[in-house]
Amino acid sequence: MKPGGVFDRPNEGRPSIGNKIAEIEAKAGEPGFWNDAPAAEKLMGELKSLKNRYEPWKSLHAEIEDLEVLWELAAEAGDESEGAGIEASLKELSARYEKQNIYELMGGEVDKNACFLTVHAGAGGTEACDWSSMLYRMYLRWAERRGFKAEEVDRLDAEGGIKSATCRIDGDYAYGYLKGESGVHRLVRISPFDANARRHTSFASVYLFPVIDDTIEVDIRPEDLRVDTYRSGGAGGQHVNKTDSAVRFTHLPTGIVVACQSERSQTMNRAIGMSILKSRLYEYYRQEKEKENEKFAQEKKDISWGNQIRSYVFQPYTMVKDYRTKTEMGNIQAVMDGDIDPFIEEYLRFAWQNNASN
Repeated sequence: MKPGGVFDRPNEGRPSIGNKIAEIEAKAGEPGFWNDAPAAEKLMGELKSLKNRYEPWKSLHAEIEDLEVLWELAAEAGDESEGAGIEASLKELSARYEKQNIYELMGGEVDKNACFLTVHAGAGGTEACDWSSMLYRMYLRWAERRGFKAEEVDRLDAEGGIKSATCRIDGDYAYGYLKGESGVHRLVRISPFDANARRHTSFASVYLFPVIDDTIEVDIRPEDLRVDTYRSGGAGGQHVNKTDSAVRFTHLPTGIVVACQSERSQTMNRAIGMSILKSRLYEYYRQEKEKENEKFAQEKKDISWGNQIRSYVFQPYTMVKDYRTKTEMGNIQAVMDGDIDPFIEEYLRFAWQNNASN
């Protein structure tokens, strides 16, 4: 079989994306483009994102064609010495194709956006708070490995770890990658807090919300909003916040509550808190509009036994298993250090296949 035959070949770098790149580059060359700096920077950011998606396909397509030519020449000459090299190149191209094809599974309206990630401790007391801090670190490490920026916006510490924490993750397709992580995560291990060294089961929930930009309108009426201010928590001593800089928003019609205390300025906390609220309302209204509650049902389940999307077993064996895709990994330390791409990618394929069959 010719090398190109094993690929669902990309359509010359996706012409629609190529046309969009050409359109933005033409605008960038117009006089006065930088007169509106914020708008220009936003457009250049979009250009960079499009090129990051387009150029690898274009390069992959060219290399497939080169490999086909090499295969045809070798076949015509009856030269079998090139076989091993062609096979090695084909495997490398196949791996790159699979990685790049993940982007084609993230075609949602907000998949390309940044996201807010929240972790809540569930059933299990001190154990659960420790587990939620471990899970939170796992996502921070994943973001770091990808070169994404993660910034904490709210945190509630508790004995043994954290009761809840929220961070904003900025990077191309951050929400698209992480949206499948919403749900209940279960830990099984011998408790470091148990003097009798017994096995304990703990739970934590993860929620993902896309960061909503100006192109998507979310209507929030002032009369539907209750705003409370309070003093941020801190390390004590000279770090104690002596002003009511932390902000809590309560959206009365939906009961959604968000808080932010990461900044010393109440104005900054208000802006970040409002951004989180818009993101959560976007998710809420989308559920109502599309009536696809099954897709987001994990966010409504109790953080307890029987509702988990994934289990992390430390003892008596080591195994991480996703119950939706049946994906398993035995190297639990690598997973806890942020190596969760196999789970993310399998979920994207799983979700795409389910949507295609419906």
